[in-house]
Amino acid sequence: NTNFIKLCLDENLSSKITLQPIKRFNLDAAIIFSDILMLPYGLNQKVEFKKNFGPILGDLNLKEISKIDEIDFVEKIFPVYKAIRKVSNDDLTKNKSVIGFAGAPWTLLVYMINQQSPKKSLKKDFFKDDFLINRILLIIEKFLKVHIKNQIENGANVIQIFDSWAGLLNEKDLPNYVYSPTLNLVNFVKAL
Repeated sequence: NTNFIKLCLDENLSSKITLQPIKRFNLDAAIIFSDILMLPYGLNQKVEFKKNFGPILGDLNLKEISKIDEIDFVEKIFPVYKAIRKVSNDDLTKNKSVIGFAGAPWTLLVYMINQQSPKKSLKKDFFKDDFLINRILLIIEKFLKVHIKNQIENGANVIQIFDSWAGLLNEKDLPNYVYSPTLNLVNFVKAL
């Protein structure tokens, strides 16, 4: 059901959902209501959520994704940044942190190539196209930086990076797919 994406792209509703726990429990931070899959969605990969199954992503077209520029990407998911701005300007978040987030490069790569949650394992031929994997990783990193920068510029003062699927890798592959790309992002966030 695509309504979940619609909900993430409704800045009024997503900011209300974000502020609900703050109203109720006076927590010291607000975590923006969104999803890590806003990134592939912003790159024009179809993203849907199926009840009792989870996310399903459309075909990955490298040619199409390579053509997307920053402006198209930001425009497609702009309501996410508007929601962060609304939350950070709300009286309820005075003297509180506003937490934005992103999926780690590896986890986003898994969703984009696997086209669904891998649960226990990756597609059999996941690693067969080295060129595709490396190109997609570069694109993911580029747009993650755009996504994070926009969250910070709109009031997020903490960025959480979710790497849900690092456990699927062999230890020898962790530096290449997890440590290096994530450290790169962490340093980028710190610089902002």
